[in-house]
Amino acid sequence: MKKQILATVLCSSVLVGVGLSIGGQDASAHGYVQSPISRSYQGHRDRLVNHNAALAQYGPVIYEPQSLEALKGFPAAGPADGRIASANGAVGNNFNLDRQTATMWTKQDLNTGPNTFTWRYTQSHSTTKWHYYITKADWNPNDQLDRSDFELLTTINHGGAQAATNPSHSVNIPSDRLGYHVVLAVWDVHDTAMAFYQVIDVNLKGDSAIPVAPTAPRNVRATDVTSSTAQLTWDGQANASSFNVYRDGQLLGNTASPDFSDQNLTAETTYTYEIEAVGQTGLVSERTALSVTTLSETAEEKPTAPRNLHSMGQTSSSVSLMWGASTHSKGIKQYDIFRNGELIGSTSETVFEVEGLTPETQYSFVIRAISNEGDVSEASNTLTITTDRDENGGDNGGDNGGDNGNGGGEVVTGRQWTVGSFFSPVSYTAGEEVVHNGVTYITWQSHLNYGDTNWAPGIAHSLFFPK
Repeated sequence: MKKQILATVLCSSVLVGVGLSIGGQDASAHGYVQSPISRSYQGHRDRLVNHNAALAQYGPVIYEPQSLEALKGFPAAGPADGRIASANGAVGNNFNLDRQTATMWTKQDLNTGPNTFTWRYTQSHSTTKWHYYITKADWNPNDQLDRSDFELLTTINHGGAQAATNPSHSVNIPSDRLGYHVVLAVWDVHDTAMAFYQVIDVNLKGDSAIPVAPTAPRNVRATDVTSSTAQLTWDGQANASSFNVYRDGQLLGNTASPDFSDQNLTAETTYTYEIEAVGQTGLVSERTALSVTTLSETAEEKPTAPRNLHSMGQTSSSVSLMWGASTHSKGIKQYDIFRNGELIGSTSETVFEVEGLTPETQYSFVIRAISNEGDVSEASNTLTITTDRDENGGDNGGDNGGDNGNGGGEVVTGRQWTVGSFFSPVSYTAGEEVVHNGVTYITWQSHLNYGDTNWAPGIAHSLFFPK
């Protein structure tokens, strides 16, 4: 009986290791895709080059690329659509990784055909399977990642056995994929309800690629029409390098972006536009048609709506906004910036820095253009962001700001942080104050420390932040 008890304790200690328990769940088994470099691991590397820029772009995952854990069962279950890259905000309830444009993330060059994907485990675990997915040929790289964007590449079953420390898998990339795509790698842990999710941004090329014509442009629409202009837009697609625009059967031009502005039209006239996608190999798609009727000369002319409002970076108290320019026959005077429906400023530029925000707070922004004649455009797309938490407490800058003293005589409160052990773990409760190296921290998540000094305040940024 004693031998059985001892065996049970030893087995448990192997599973828990020197990790900790977050929210009642074992967090000792973690991993990320090291090669080709995943989005989270790229942020982890970028922090060594420019910490503040990496934190603004990727969020707190730069400290814990191995912790993107959510319920398993993908694609039927798992992270919600639009939250796949962050695994439902698994690290610090932050969703920076879910932001998606064609140019936002660093891409890893791969050839089509067989490729080796290697995981890096901070600790291995018994494993059910690994499964790999890739975005479909015509996915929209400027829209959020949804499960409908992915198709299965391969599944490697493991039957619940202990996984190798750093397993590698051969994954075949289809030869009809060229340019920017996203690979999703999922590691299903066998003895918990959880899985780890990693997205890898890749630039695909290869001489053996099969020439495949792109699909016809979708959702072609006129976003703004005046007596003399028509603004057209459509969904972006990864299998197109550019788009040809026709008016009444005549080629008007070619554009790399999924939009086009036609000028010098006649009032009260109907025009037929056709859009065709040009593929990476030069093949073209079928055309998608749209009829547009210009307004009368006396009709009110609105500026075109600002396009593609997005964040160029954010902190706990600010966000940098950027958008595409509007047009109007009389020119654009300014852009008005609205936060949560209220006007907060104006600018003649297409960038604006919003300051004075509250940490860990959700805000929504829209932009409207004002012409030189005072005409007001429709609103841009709505950008919703959540500000970062205050990592530095407003006192100490940099990655290790919490370890440099108590800020010149400020009162230090809270109990001293201590490391636990497997047989005597130390419990920390969300919201309580703890002191480490003379600095007071707030506990971000309730957890148990089983003996890992790497989870100390000032190091484990997703567990503690400076007061």
